[in-house]
Amino acid sequence: MDFIKRIIYPTHRTPVSNLQENFKDKWVVITGASKGIGFELSETLIAAKANLFLLARSEPELKQLCEKALQNGCKAEYRVIDLRDREALVRLCNDLHNQLPYIDYLFVNAGKSIHRKLINTLDRIHDFDRTMDLNFRALVAMSLALQSNIKSAKGKIVYTSSISTLYPSAPGWAAYHASKEAANVWCRTADVEYSSFGVKVKVAYMPLVHTEMSNVNETYRKMPAFSAKEAADILIYLSLNNRHSYMPWWARISTPIATLLSPIIRFIFRKFF
Repeated sequence: MDFIKRIIYPTHRTPVSNLQENFKDKWVVITGASKGIGFELSETLIAAKANLFLLARSEPELKQLCEKALQNGCKAEYRVIDLRDREALVRLCNDLHNQLPYIDYLFVNAGKSIHRKLINTLDRIHDFDRTMDLNFRALVAMSLALQSNIKSAKGKIVYTSSISTLYPSAPGWAAYHASKEAANVWCRTADVEYSSFGVKVKVAYMPLVHTEMSNVNETYRKMPAFSAKEAADILIYLSLNNRHSYMPWWARISTPIATLLSPIIRFIFRKFF
């Protein structure tokens, strides 16, 4: 099983010397920093002596990370926030814009996953509102409000998406996939438009990652997957290379095939799901 995992989920470790070369004294904003991938990403960048502004809903973990960062000689601040709260998001963006003259990296990692078939969502339009607000709108609002700050540093925006958006849409995932695909399109467009002033926008099409969010699903808990630390390493790897996106090697092979076979896949979904 370990051998299969290494093949399907290859790791991408960046040497410590490269981490410090690229992140030391840089200002990095991370959403979803209190748990999972965001927490591991924060830990890695603290070791690289980056300056951090951490965002999440859970204060104890944010406070712990900032204390560790300060002990390591980094500058660090945090804000407890639910990014779905539009008024709080506006206040946050204004504060960040005024407080940080430049932003070198914006890692948009906070996300919401939900699996519910449309027939069971007749009175649950809020499922779509909440998912879209966090997975899509928060990304756009922060990127636009902080555009001049990121432009000043010729910085990078790195968005954590899902590899499932590259395949025919599976039943039950309408809210999640709609929000993630909207974000994917926005990122690809922004990468073209922002290139004129040196800002890069990158998308990590992440396969399954074992986190608190994904492990709610019993089936997912038993499947091979990246750890949160391995996924954080991928975000760093993507942020430092010249690629516009990340996906595992097998996705580059299978997504074109899945597109060709989409009529058959949709037939199977209709009959058995």
